Amino acid sequence: MEEKTIFLSKATQLFIENGAKSVRMDEIAKEFGISKKTLYQKYKNKEELLEEVLKYKLQEVIERLKYLDENIDNAVARMFCRDEEIDKVSHSNNNILIRQLLKYYPAIFHKHMLNFSTKFSEVLVHNIEKGRKQGLYREDFDPELYAKLFFQLVMSYDSSPYFDVELIERENFMQETMFFYLNAITNEKGKEVLKNLKQKLD
Repeated sequence: MEEKTIFLSKATQLFIENGAKSVRMDEIAKEFGISKKTLYQKYKNKEELLEEVLKYKLQEVIERLKYLDENIDNAVARMFCRDEEIDKVSHSNNNILIRQLLKYYPAIFHKHMLNFSTKFSEVLVHNIEKGRKQGLYREDFDPELYAKLFFQLVMSYDSSPYFDVELIERENFMQETMFFYLNAITNEKGKEVLKNLKQKLD
């Protein structure tokens, strides 16, 4: 692993655990045992570092999603497979990183999420195509539209003013969102697979 990747991996973890606003550049420098001057030679400000961190982490998430898609045969079962690194991003400290990015760095957040949503949708479209070949998904819907709708639903937990996150646990929200989506796209054969998976989860 090259030096820059190691640096971004550790810096990402700091932001995930403490938030985009909360972590100061001097704290990052101290964590890495370097001077602030050296850090500012690498990144002229925290915004530039956040850009690199988001680019690095979101690409890692996409690569992990693609790996799951390629290595789990059943398209419906694939949608329920968990990844430890992805869970770290979405569950750590009630997702303080995303919340602070939305509040204090919205331009940076939306810029990177727009790119991420395109790549995320491509992975979902591939899953839909795979599920259709396996005879599990309906044929009468637009894969790209449904992929974007699913992404919007997933992101709404942190960004929508209509969800009280104090009343709805993230884990429950994500699971219900998954069932909602899969119920919409599966045919009868797919619904049998979904039913069996739900029984195992219950």
